[in-house]
Amino acid sequence: MEPKHHPVAVFLRGMAMGAADVVPGVSGGTIAFITGIYFRLLEAINAAVPAFFKHLLRGDVSGFWRAIDGTFLIALLAGILTSIATLASAITWVLATHPILIWSFFFGLIVASVWHVGLQIRRFVPSLLLPLAAGIAIAWWLTHLPASELTASNLAFLGAGALAICAMILPGISGSFLLLVIGMYAPVLSAIKSFEVGHLGLFLAGCVISLLSVARLITLAFRHAHDLVLALLTGFMVGALGMVWPWQKTLSWRTNSAGEQVPLSQTPVTPDTWQSLQGQDPQLLLAILMAVIGFALVLGLDYAGNWNQRRKASGR
Repeated sequence: MEPKHHPVAVFLRGMAMGAADVVPGVSGGTIAFITGIYFRLLEAINAAVPAFFKHLLRGDVSGFWRAIDGTFLIALLAGILTSIATLASAITWVLATHPILIWSFFFGLIVASVWHVGLQIRRFVPSLLLPLAAGIAIAWWLTHLPASELTASNLAFLGAGALAICAMILPGISGSFLLLVIGMYAPVLSAIKSFEVGHLGLFLAGCVISLLSVARLITLAFRHAHDLVLALLTGFMVGALGMVWPWQKTLSWRTNSAGEQVPLSQTPVTPDTWQSLQGQDPQLLLAILMAVIGFALVLGLDYAGNWNQRRKASGR
């Protein structure tokens, strides 16, 4: 059982997860992992169905609330929804106006997350290189899938929610990126901005249905193959680094549902190559600074979490 956190601290972690989930290439699950609430979240989700039958159907609302760690879940969900609702437009704007700097920040954040998650492996053995390599290969394959364009139907919103939450709950896999691949990222973001209740309800329903089953599978996997799962997740994050590399060369374009030309496939290039292709300043020094800030943020969260656990253990 992970340590308890004050609801305000949980809310802030939720905001960080929501901000990450909006950006293709960054995983909210990674944020939950590095901020020390990942396994508590899995336990709360896994308790929902048994608690429904054991407590809620019998009218024991307080027992149900305690069983599902209700205060924690509500605080976390409030932070995620607040972040998504308030930052969706801001992050879209920053990605459009300062792409190199924001992607550099996320690159530094994910590099530090690779280090953090990798250190959670209890016993390093050569056989773990296999799931590590598999994770890198799977992430590389996913990030090189060409984006498609689904019709934004009711069924598409339901399926998008189910797919996205599977990725969002796993450290290293970006639910937003998978939405981008299947062509549902823009419709979902538009539904959030416009507060389309029907579509958002279907998306959330897909999330809930998928989450209740996926969380239990992840918990079982960690329980029976802890180091193997962490090696695989570390590989996911390493393989996804190319997706958030700040300097990309566009190989092909597509027309989105709004009639705009957007990149279809891209490949990472050096800052010098990018400068020669774009004829613009690659902002190398500022990019390095933003990557360092992202890296330091993860280290700071890790240090704060460890310090808090040591303080509680000492009884101070």
